[in-house]
Amino acid sequence: MSRFLTPHAAQLPSTVPFTGPEALERRTGVAFRARLGANESLFGPSPRAVVAMKDAAEGAWMYGDPENHDLKQALAAHHGVTPGHIAVGPGIDGLLGLVCRLVLDPGTPVVTSLGAYPTFNFHVAGFGGVLTRVPYKGDHEDPEALLSAANSAGARLIYLANPDNPMGSHHPANVIEEMVANLPEQSLLILDEAYADLAPPGTVPTIAPDHPQVIRMRTFSKGYGLAGARVGYAITNPDLALAFDKVRDHFGMGRISQAGALAALRDQGWLKSVQERTVAARARLSGIALANGLQPLPSATNFVTIDCGRDGDYARKLLAELGRLGVFIRMPGVAPLDRCIRISLGDDATLDVLQQTLPLALQAAG
Repeated sequence: MSRFLTPHAAQLPSTVPFTGPEALERRTGVAFRARLGANESLFGPSPRAVVAMKDAAEGAWMYGDPENHDLKQALAAHHGVTPGHIAVGPGIDGLLGLVCRLVLDPGTPVVTSLGAYPTFNFHVAGFGGVLTRVPYKGDHEDPEALLSAANSAGARLIYLANPDNPMGSHHPANVIEEMVANLPEQSLLILDEAYADLAPPGTVPTIAPDHPQVIRMRTFSKGYGLAGARVGYAITNPDLALAFDKVRDHFGMGRISQAGALAALRDQGWLKSVQERTVAARARLSGIALANGLQPLPSATNFVTIDCGRDGDYARKLLAELGRLGVFIRMPGVAPLDRCIRISLGDDATLDVLQQTLPLALQAAG
């Protein structure tokens, strides 16, 4: 261990929340035939975004605009807020790290759900925050329990994803609005809305953009199909939005990514087509699960979480067997959620592979 690390950094585990499919391929020597584990959009980005990124590539010798001016203007118009309400960053993951850097001191209490998106926990640990984890209520995160824990712990940060990853569930807008109305005075809510573009009507809450205690996070990685471009943004009050400039990487957003996101946002017709294909793919994937004796959970996302009806050891065995057959999927990490596997939506050709391999994997898993 390097003697230059701080004591806190030295005691952190040398891990990241996710092992990428490329690393798994290198480790096993098996090339994946179906990449269904990272909740990417196999429907791809808007063709207009692809053209914009190709055009921008000729200017890749230049840094991207450090103020993200054009993208902020377009996002503000899209959401009916001012550009001062928008902060742009390298995906929601990067923005979560910036929030933790801005508001956490070593020992600061933070509340999240047990089994929720682990990248948030990774950043909290990195900045020394102390996590309280609240169990899910069935297959949903529990807003009431999160508020209760935040009150008890004196939490500075509360994290909630709606729709949820890894379960794919969602709360209707009024539930989130009620949660916001009852936030403890000392708490800032991070509302992760990565899947909002794919959620059913009535999911996205109405929250005043100037609300002093809420940061809403969105991404171009899911509905817009730009996971590899790494573009996310926060919608929050101007004081908080401006604070991101205190700690962000000045040239953290590349020109190609900026151009792709701007073109994707302008092509709402493409997003609508992805939404339609998402609904169809959910139905087909759920049908494949049912045909194999598994129980798909209702999904508001671009994946379907499937209850395998047994315990976590069995679900991990099934995941491994699918991997050996060239199908990359993931699963929740903690009980009782780990009775499930999580499979991203795909196009027909990719779901054909899953349909062929799932019965074989189930047979091998016993």
